Amino acid sequence: MNLRDTLLAVSVPVLWGLGFTFSKIALGEFPPILLMSFRFALTALTLIWFVPVPRQLMRQIFFIALISATIQYGLTFYGLKLLDTATAALVVQLEVPFLAILGAFFLKEAVGLQRIFGILISFAGVIMIAGEPRLAGNQLGIMLVTSGALTWAVGQIMIRRLGAIGGFMLIAWVAALAAPQLFLASLVIEGNPMPAILAASWKVWAIIAYLGLIMTAVGYGIWYHLLGRHPVNHVGPFLLLLPVVAIAASVTLLDEQLTWWLVGGGAAVIFGVSIIVFEKNQTEGQ
Repeated sequence: MNLRDTLLAVSVPVLWGLGFTFSKIALGEFPPILLMSFRFALTALTLIWFVPVPRQLMRQIFFIALISATIQYGLTFYGLKLLDTATAALVVQLEVPFLAILGAFFLKEAVGLQRIFGILISFAGVIMIAGEPRLAGNQLGIMLVTSGALTWAVGQIMIRRLGAIGGFMLIAWVAALAAPQLFLASLVIEGNPMPAILAASWKVWAIIAYLGLIMTAVGYGIWYHLLGRHPVNHVGPFLLLLPVVAIAASVTLLDEQLTWWLVGGGAAVIFGVSIIVFEKNQTEGQ
């Protein structure tokens, strides 16, 4: 991988990690589902003009949007609203071990002892984080983010079963189908959105622009560009930087405090995820 592509690979977890932290700021004014509905609406309005309509796949994409966007982001961002950004950013890394488990059951992917060890270490890290004294009585946030991670993994299995489809096409039409789902879910669960919309500061709208254009459209655009040029085992490990970026941004921008419980549990989660990622990479390279 040349220097240009290496810098692009580093930029993806930076863009996504910052987006996670910025979302925490916006959640102070916007309910979670409404925030995500605007995010995906903006992404869809930006991208759908440049990709064809996958007519024969729209039914499958509708359900992928429902699982991997509407339900997943609803769970994850309600959890983020209840937790510190650093805590949520670490717990959401359970997406990787959940995907490894579901891949073994539904796609018959091999699970070696090394990957099983990584899965156990990751879950042990989250259990340690959940046991932090300051989270006493707030286990709901951990459960929501964990459920969001599991739902994301289910969505990825659905995407793998979808077959070959362009990355931008998938992003555009998942966003286009998720946006109305999210608006409807927000109306049912969060009530009348107009008071939040009318009271929102310029910061919220700037964050929505970042989430829809930079984090989603640009971030995923770079990601799929790199996947088209390099093997997954060359670019995948860069995503381990995502929780590091999110934690650094939360400490810097939100004045969140790190504790030894969080540092220890977080180190275990990242270590476990790295074992899964690199074991998978070695298997794919054989």
